[in-house]
Amino acid sequence: MTAEITIREASDPQRTTALSRVLRSPRTRGGLLLMGLVAVLALLGPLLAPNAASAIVGSPFEAPSFALPFGTDNLGRDVLSRFLWGGRSLIIMSLCAAVIGVAIGAVLGLLAAYVGSWGDLIMMRGMDVLLAFPTVIFALLFISTFGTSVLLLVSVVAIAQIPGTARVVRGASRAAVDGEFVLWARGVGLSTPRILVGEILPTVVSPLMVELGLRLMWAVGALSALSFLGYGIQPPTADWGLMINENRNGLSVQPMAVIPPMVAIALFTVGGNLFAEGVARVIGRTDRKASA
Repeated sequence: MTAEITIREASDPQRTTALSRVLRSPRTRGGLLLMGLVAVLALLGPLLAPNAASAIVGSPFEAPSFALPFGTDNLGRDVLSRFLWGGRSLIIMSLCAAVIGVAIGAVLGLLAAYVGSWGDLIMMRGMDVLLAFPTVIFALLFISTFGTSVLLLVSVVAIAQIPGTARVVRGASRAAVDGEFVLWARGVGLSTPRILVGEILPTVVSPLMVELGLRLMWAVGALSALSFLGYGIQPPTADWGLMINENRNGLSVQPMAVIPPMVAIALFTVGGNLFAEGVARVIGRTDRKASA
């Protein structure tokens, strides 16, 4: 036990410096910058919008002008104002869905790897059943039954992300379950939650961060797709995915009604992926140095 405590104390400074290394990574800072810019624009956009999101300010599909920098949409509403109003719900809902889905999936994956045997088999077969349903059909099943609401949309997208995360975390933590530090923790009588959180979870931080970035990107795409299909945020509420659907028929006439939300969605998802991948690489290098 004394040797184990000595090893932990020696490795703590390595883990402490991981945060500073993360912040110095160009990939991480680039991803954080992209996400931050889009998030700030989405959160503060309504304060900067020159018009109300649903206000009719001109004829349908007017070209950009000095008074209307992005022109008008299919109903004659100010595209700039709807763009500034439309990002808040998408960003907040995507973050909530990704965090909830990854958190629940990580817990199930850790439990499956730690329990093993029949417990592992039952949980993973349950995840396989969820994976068997196509995501869009799974979402449409609940939406068509219970209607569209923010809570339902977030819940459906979060649930759809649980199986993939659980399988990734379970596979990444299997080696750690048989490690000496876990055997030591069991030997001294630590509770299962303390072993999972304090001993096994730190070993899967790297793949978990990558998974969070991928799931965030997927959540943004899924919620945008549902809005595009008409099953997400409902008009006249402004939403980036809904804007693309409403104005796609006029793309050749007034492309600015579609381009801004498309660019914003792309920048945010790419930034989230870059940030998570940068964090994972830095933590992976730190863990390898600590174990050397």
